[in-house]
Amino acid sequence: MKNFGDMMKQASQLQGKMQEMQEKIAAMQVEGSAGGGMVRVTLTGKGYASKVSIEKDLLNPEEGEVLEDLITAAINDAKARLEEKSQEEMKSLTEGLPLPPGMKLPF
Repeated sequence: MKNFGDMMKQASQLQGKMQEMQEKIAAMQVEGSAGGGMVRVTLTGKGYASKVSIEKDLLNPEEGEVLEDLITAAINDAKARLEEKSQEEMKSLTEGLPLPPGMKLPF
């Protein structure tokens, strides 16, 4: 039964670390860009856009479709960066844990 108690203690510690990690990820802000930085989008750790920055040269009404494509690309770039940073944070949390191969947290 001692092993079970140790496992429960480790699970409780892991739960606390997971909560901290989720709060840290939620507080993150990542920036994605497109068009060589002419369009920049900042996302929160929860994936919501908090800022969009557009070079004034792109505000030509005849270039609306290009601008729409660049905004979409910048959002997707920021989302990919957010996912990458989140995975890095989760990897640091689970390092050294005896998890079965292929098992990912959170479940």
